[in-house]
Amino acid sequence: MQDVPVLTAVEQAIGPELLEAEQILAEELHSNNPYVCDILHHSTRFRGKRLRPMLLLLTAKATGGIRQDHKILSAVVEMIHLATLVHDDVLDEAETRRHVATVNSRWNNETSVLFGDYLFTHSFHLASSLDTTYACRRIGRATNIVCEGELSQIKERGNLDLSEEVYFKIIDGKTAELTALCGHLGAYYSQSEPAIIAAMEQYGRSLGLAFQIADDVLDLMGSEGKIGKSLGSDLQKQKLTLPLIRLLQTVSESESHEIRQILAHPDATTRNRLTPYFERNDAFSYTSRVAKSLASDARRQLELLPSTPARRILAEIAEFAVQRTF
Repeated sequence: MQDVPVLTAVEQAIGPELLEAEQILAEELHSNNPYVCDILHHSTRFRGKRLRPMLLLLTAKATGGIRQDHKILSAVVEMIHLATLVHDDVLDEAETRRHVATVNSRWNNETSVLFGDYLFTHSFHLASSLDTTYACRRIGRATNIVCEGELSQIKERGNLDLSEEVYFKIIDGKTAELTALCGHLGAYYSQSEPAIIAAMEQYGRSLGLAFQIADDVLDLMGSEGKIGKSLGSDLQKQKLTLPLIRLLQTVSESESHEIRQILAHPDATTRNRLTPYFERNDAFSYTSRVAKSLASDARRQLELLPSTPARRILAEIAEFAVQRTF
C-alpha cells in the first residue's frame, strides 16, 4: 500500500471532517501578535500528514460515527503532537523538518520552547470546552507519559548496554501513548463498549510502536533529501534504537568493541562507518520482523469492528507504517 492511495482513501472517508478539525485548530491558535502569527504560519509547513487526527476521526467513523467532540479532539491531539515536534527539534538540535527550517533553526531555542508551551496550553484550553472533564484527564495523563518517555530517553543517552525492554518502554511513552490516546478517544466519544475502546487504544499503541521503530530505522539508513528532515540525530545524541541494540547483542566481542568506539565519539561519518557492520548482520531484518509483528497486532485489534471503509483504511495505515521503511 502506497502513501498516495492511503491518503486518497482518507480524503474520501473523512476529508470534510479533517477540514473542520483544521479550522477549529486555526481558530483556537489565532493570535493578534505578529511574531506569534509568523511562527504559527511557519510551523504549519512541517506538520506532515495529520496522522493523529486521522486516527481519531477514522476510529470514530469505524466505531459509530463522527461527532463534533471528535473534531475538537482531533485539533487537540494535533496541537499536542506539534508541540512535541517543536520541543524534540530543540532536544535533537535538528535544523530541518519536512524540508523546512525548524523553529529553533529559523529563530532560536527560547522561541521553540515557549512556542511548544503555547501549543500545549492551547490544547488543554480547547479540550476544556467539552461538556465533561474526561478528555482533559485522559489527555493530561497521556502528555505526562509522553514527557516521562522523553525524560527516560535523555537519561539513557550514551548507555550502550540499553536493553530492548527499556527501549520499548521509552518509545511506548514518547510515541505510542499519543496514538493510543487517539484510538481511545475516537471510540470513547462514539459511545463504544469498553471492549471496543480497549481494542482501539491497543490498535493505536501497536501502530505507534511500529511507526517509531520505522522512524528509528530511517534515522540510520534514510536519505535526508527523501525524508525531508535532519537524520542521524539519534547517533549524534547517542540514543540507542532497536537496530543498534540488536547489532550490539549479536556481533562478536571484537566487533562490539569497534562499534562502541564509533558510537562513543559520534560525528558526521558515524552512519557510514556503521554500514559495514549492518551489512554483515541481521539487525535490520530483525527490526523489520518486530515492526511488522506490531503492525499485524494493530490490524488484529480491528477484528471486533464491522467491515467498513474506515476499518479498511485503519488496516492500510498499519501496513503503510512499516512498508515506508522495510
